[in-house]
Amino acid sequence: MNRFPKLALLCICLSLCSSVFAVIETYSFSDTQLEQRYRRLSGELRCPKCQNQNIADSNAPIAQDLRKLLYEQLEAGASDEEILDDMVSRYGEFVRYRPRFGGVTLALWIAPVVLLLLGLSAVTLVLRASTKNSSTRSDALSDAEQAQLNALLSPDLSSDDNSNSGPGVQDKS
Repeated sequence: MNRFPKLALLCICLSLCSSVFAVIETYSFSDTQLEQRYRRLSGELRCPKCQNQNIADSNAPIAQDLRKLLYEQLEAGASDEEILDDMVSRYGEFVRYRPRFGGVTLALWIAPVVLLLLGLSAVTLVLRASTKNSSTRSDALSDAEQAQLNALLSPDLSSDDNSNSGPGVQDKS
């Protein structure tokens, strides 16, 4: 019983100390517009190591370096396009969440439209083929088929043995 309070106190101390290891980067911008551009661009650039986080949310060392580089370029007066071009030249088009239209990424932009059109054409062809088959097929029975159907459906009244037997029931006599 005496051990529980010490263990609880140790857990509380460790949880409070974990915030010491968190990295909090603060940059003082010369202009509020630069800070807004920094937030927008850091949200648009993908972390090369994490691959599913932008550099604003990633704690990877390379993301920290990219945030610092982004800050320095913004303070140096670089435009958004210059910054993005520099990042793409270093890390490839993958670093952007929204790749540019053209070149290698042309297939990424056009593929969904092409696949949608191919799917719609396939559905159209299947529907046309099914309506063509149903219109050429005759639903009317020939005279021989109608006579055979009537013979199967009409009860045979001349035989007394068949009155107790239905389809699938055999006569036991």
